[in-house]
This record gives sequence, C-alpha cells and structure tokens, in this order.
Amino acid sequence: MGFGFNLFLIFIILPITLILLLVWAFSKKKIVGKIVGFMWLAIIALIIFSKSAKTITSKKELQKSDYYGEYIIDKSFFPGKQSNWQYDHFRFEIKQDDKLYFYETEKDKVVKTYIGTISTVRPWNSERLIINMEKPTIHIMKSNPTIYRNTWDFYLVFYSEKFNNMYFKKGTWKPLNK
Repeated sequence: MGFGFNLFLIFIILPITLILLLVWAFSKKKIVGKIVGFMWLAIIALIIFSKSAKTITSKKELQKSDYYGEYIIDKSFFPGKQSNWQYDHFRFEIKQDDKLYFYETEKDKVVKTYIGTISTVRPWNSERLIINMEKPTIHIMKSNPTIYRNTWDFYLVFYSEKFNNMYFKKGTWKPLNK
C-alpha cells in the first residue's frame, strides 16, 4: 500500500487496536473483541480489494516476446473506406528471430516485402520497440512506433508521410466482408 496508508495504519489503527485490546482484556466484554475483529477484517478486505483492482486495471507491461506475431491495421479508430483500403494493403509480422517482415499487399496476395530487425529498450517498466529496416524501405517504417498499452493488450501507431498515423494491432488478416 502507499505511504499514507502506512502512516494511517501505524499512527491511528494500531493505537486504536491496542486501546481496544486493553479495554477488552479488563472489561471481558465480547462486543469489544468483535469490534477489533471486524475492524481488522475490514482492513484486510480493503487491502485485498485494492490489490485486485490494481491488477485488473493496470496497463500491460510489455516484454520483447509480447511483440512477436502478426499485425494488421486496426480499423476501429477510423472506420470506413480509407481504413479498409489500408487493411487490405499493409500488414507486418515480427518473428521470434527478431526479423520484421512488412508486407505490401493486394488483399491476400503479397506484392512486396520489406525486411528489417527489431530490438527493444527498457526506459521504464515496459519494453519499447526499436525497428531497423533495410534500405530502401516503405514510408510507414521510417520511424519507431508509439506504443499504447491497455489492460490486456496494446497497439502500435506508426507515422506515415502519406497517411499520417496508422494504427496496427495484433491479429491475423482475414478478407473483409462487403
């Protein structure tokens, strides 16, 4: 728990508990013992609840292995013709040998493949993706992505000179139903 909770526990809860235990020892009243028990039960329940809430709501901390997989355009940000076109024309894959394969496609047919490598740096708790593409490369892969983490997943945003921000998420390409 935090610093404030620890101060509250040491300077308020523990002295109150000690006083109530002394009152209970001298008065022999069961109600005082029950008050102490319920008070500590509530504190333990609060600690369990706060730890559970933190686990459920905290953002995913990424490791290098989390980046391995296939990526497709995330159409949920800007649904419509443009994102459908991007979905059918761009996707990439990061393999476990740290190779990146960026595919320019016509729906399910790969037209051109750009190859690069990946590495990661850990400036904070979560590892950040670094991309090194072989030259010449496509405009989308000229800079490293910005990584946005959610509770259970993440997505990558690449800046493109032609399309501005392009949003990629992990997933397998499937034909669009029109």
